[in-house]
Amino acid sequence: MEKKKKPGIGSGSSSFIRRMGKVLFRFLPYWLSFVLVIGGMAAELLEPPWVQMLHNAAFDTFQRIKPRDYAGDAPVRIMDVDDTSLEKLGQWPWPRTLVAEMITRLQDLGAAAIVFDVVFAEPDRTSPSQLAGLWRDQPKVQEVLKTLPDHDQVLAQTMARGGVVTGFTLTLEKTHDRRPRQVGKFITAGDEPHQFMRNFPGAVTTLPLLEQVAAGNGAFSFTADLDGVIRKVPVVMRSDRDLFPTLSSEGLRVAQGARNFLLKSSGASGDERAGGHTGLVSMRVGNITIPTDPGGAVWLHFAPSSRERYVPIWKLMAGEVDPALIAGHILFIGPSAKGLMDLRFQPLGGIIPGVEIHAQLTEQLLQGTYLQRPDWSRAATLGYLVIMWMLLVLLLSRFGALWSGLATLGTLLLTFGLSWYAFAELRLLFDPLFPSLMVIAIFLAFSIPKHLQSEQQSAWIRDAFSSYVSPNLVKHLIDHPELLTLGGEQRECSFVMTDLAGFTSLMEKFDPNAMVALLNTYLDEMIQVAFRLDGTLDRIVGDAVAIIFSAPVSQADHAARAVQCAREMQKFSSKFAQEQQALGIPFGYTRIGVNTGVVLVGNFGGSTMLDYRALGDAINTAARLESVNKQLGTRICVSGNTVAQCQNFIGRPAGTLVLKGKAQGLDTYELLDEETLATPRVQDYLRAFEKMAANDPQTRATFEALVAQYPDDGLAQFHLKRLQEGQEGVRVVLSSK
Repeated sequence: MEKKKKPGIGSGSSSFIRRMGKVLFRFLPYWLSFVLVIGGMAAELLEPPWVQMLHNAAFDTFQRIKPRDYAGDAPVRIMDVDDTSLEKLGQWPWPRTLVAEMITRLQDLGAAAIVFDVVFAEPDRTSPSQLAGLWRDQPKVQEVLKTLPDHDQVLAQTMARGGVVTGFTLTLEKTHDRRPRQVGKFITAGDEPHQFMRNFPGAVTTLPLLEQVAAGNGAFSFTADLDGVIRKVPVVMRSDRDLFPTLSSEGLRVAQGARNFLLKSSGASGDERAGGHTGLVSMRVGNITIPTDPGGAVWLHFAPSSRERYVPIWKLMAGEVDPALIAGHILFIGPSAKGLMDLRFQPLGGIIPGVEIHAQLTEQLLQGTYLQRPDWSRAATLGYLVIMWMLLVLLLSRFGALWSGLATLGTLLLTFGLSWYAFAELRLLFDPLFPSLMVIAIFLAFSIPKHLQSEQQSAWIRDAFSSYVSPNLVKHLIDHPELLTLGGEQRECSFVMTDLAGFTSLMEKFDPNAMVALLNTYLDEMIQVAFRLDGTLDRIVGDAVAIIFSAPVSQADHAARAVQCAREMQKFSSKFAQEQQALGIPFGYTRIGVNTGVVLVGNFGGSTMLDYRALGDAINTAARLESVNKQLGTRICVSGNTVAQCQNFIGRPAGTLVLKGKAQGLDTYELLDEETLATPRVQDYLRAFEKMAANDPQTRATFEALVAQYPDDGLAQFHLKRLQEGQEGVRVVLSSK
């Protein structure tokens, strides 16, 4: 008795699973693209390191294309502690008395501000009071040393004359309780600025003796991005509850004689920034208003590094400095000497001294050329991603990948164009790279699952190659698709290029319809010759035919096939021309060029049209050899590249031709048959050619006798003409195509 099957997982459930699988696969592009757009929006909001690197790469590229113009007359200079200054004035650190003398000279020359990108954190070790401790067993020496002026006191007295800004560095670790001196005071408007700024609780300060008499005191700290490149520099920094200017902003304050800074945050009267409590907006120093990012930093718009900014200190001390470079200038004193290791990476590429970053920022502030990344740039990116996702879904679901791809490409170009315009004209930073990459990912996630089907691939191979491969190869290609490489690949092939002489004038003299029919008959037989030898039709241009051998299917004997194809084509075309001439139609002869070389072969085109062809110099050379026949007086010109691969080649050398646009010569040969090769005319030519190759003095006489005996030998006439013009040897420089 047959048992009944229990209900469970059976054919019904399997069918349901298959149906569900089809549904899921159908909607897979939508889910994948949706997940990607949500992920892209999250990445833009959270801005992980890889997104920051993409943003920075785009901004760096823009700056390299269009850096800030350096104005040589900008009142900013760098007093450079360079290698030559160290060599002439002694190793660093210099005695404070030498530093005092340098300041005195700058003050006397009318410097607007003297800003130190160094910190005098400890007493001068060369001061007499410090050296006295080394002479403990010599009381008299100690007494004498103590009577001498202290170097730090000398420097303090010099600084007290005015215009000097000392420097300090803020640190993330609190190492001691000494706090930097606040000279300029901060007046704030809007939200409490401390909440938006990074805290640096520690500090390495200049000696209080020097700070107390300095006209200003600024931080020279700045932080590089993850890749070590300096792109933003703060103009104000926070240490616990205190606010401090940086060197650039403090230098500007001292140079203008201002007393305070006005720091404006979100929520202040007149604040145009949207989005609530967003951070710092700007800082005003004297007559200069500096737009800042929410943390109080400024994007640097770098200008190319120029030695015009630098004034070596040794020249100052030697009295060799033009006073115009000092008077009214903000002077930054810092090292460029490699041994002092104050070197930084910049977006324009390469390394610059750290002091130049302060100088470049000050130039930028004086010129009023600010780079800004608006608060609403993120919102614009998020909206861009959503709009592009909706657009791609609409186009791909209705019109297919081509139109959506073109729309995506156009949008990407527009995005890069608008980003560049914003940077170049408005100095706004909008990253086109990250959103564009996300849109490309969305496009691929939607289009690939929808359009890549294995059945379509098989149909594509069959339909595509049947239209341009010889018919007897189509079945072989379908049965062995592994022989095909979809796309392009480098491959050595042989080429046969033909052209019909005089057909254009023939069309003008006879009935065009009849001539077109005659041409079709001619072309059909020429192509059939190629197909019989398993050649591939590359293209037909008017009455010219281009044939490829060894593509798409590799052929070890492709060179021999090409030579045989040229021979049979010439045999047919000569017979066909004679038949037409007998009918009163002056049908012209056919010129053929044959060459072998490595080219790029594969599919070119798109979903509308497929074109399998070869691209490269080898096919262009074959075309030139076909044209060269007109000058040589030959019908078939074969390159030495092809002849080298044909063991039983029958022909005679035509010369080493230097084609137009080429530097090296190409050995060429006229293709013959065995019967013609054995004739006295060809044998006499071969002996004459040997003399010409050896630069035999009797070469010209030999060719004169040869042409006199065989006046119809066009190749012999060609060389005789060369010899009569004074040319020698077998190297022939041609000016034709």
